[in-house]
Amino acid sequence: MRSSSNPAFRNLPTGGGYGGYAGFGQPEAGYQQAPPPLTSERPMTIDDVVTKTGITLAVVAVTAVVTYLMQAWFLLFPAAIIGLVLGLIISFKRVPSPPLVIAYAAVEGIFLGAFSGIIGGMIDKWTNNPGQGVVVIGQAIIGTIGVFAGMLVVYKTGAIRVTPKFTKWITGAIIGVAVLMLFNLIMSFFTAGGLGLRNGGTLAIIFSLVCIGLAAFSFLIDFDAADQAIRAGVPAKFAWQIAFGLTVTLVWLYTEILRLLSYFNSD
Repeated sequence: MRSSSNPAFRNLPTGGGYGGYAGFGQPEAGYQQAPPPLTSERPMTIDDVVTKTGITLAVVAVTAVVTYLMQAWFLLFPAAIIGLVLGLIISFKRVPSPPLVIAYAAVEGIFLGAFSGIIGGMIDKWTNNPGQGVVVIGQAIIGTIGVFAGMLVVYKTGAIRVTPKFTKWITGAIIGVAVLMLFNLIMSFFTAGGLGLRNGGTLAIIFSLVCIGLAAFSFLIDFDAADQAIRAGVPAKFAWQIAFGLTVTLVWLYTEILRLLSYFNSD
């Protein structure tokens, strides 16, 4: 199985036995079914991936809406820290844990609700137009769904092939972006705006566009990892790991789109 740039997929089994799936759940012409797996566990199907991902995203949506309506902005940093810890635990855990994935989804929903509320409030103040923040948040949600759907179409049509070289390039770029984010955060303690990657200027806009592009291309690698897991006949429980990985990418994409839109509405 090809590795993914998403650390959530690092523990997906590379072997199995039930085959016959390609194109994110579609039969591949001429594909030879492998021998049955040694385990008695039911192999994962595309329905498992869709169901578990749907449950996880529903939890994110519900907790985000509740946090937003309660205006619990103070939960932003606690949720970010707890989400990071849970994400690391899930990524390095050998066996998927549905309760941990659900807990992560709930915490990320709280983070997104608080993040959206803060950004929305800032936009209202910048534009002197109460309600403009809600409009921008809606645009960010639509944009996130659009990018996800678009990249799924790109993957299924084979417009961009996911090769080992492609995966390495995207993985390296994501690591580079993560290092820049960390360095920018550290520099912000000593210089206003840090490196200027998040201050709303031209460089910040370019940086957000790069992040959005990387998140979009990450979906292709995530889809491919899920596709190969289905082909390999890994146990159905690993659908939770895939749901977690897709959620990580979706959360990152949404925050970057909302940031970018906020720059265009800043004073």
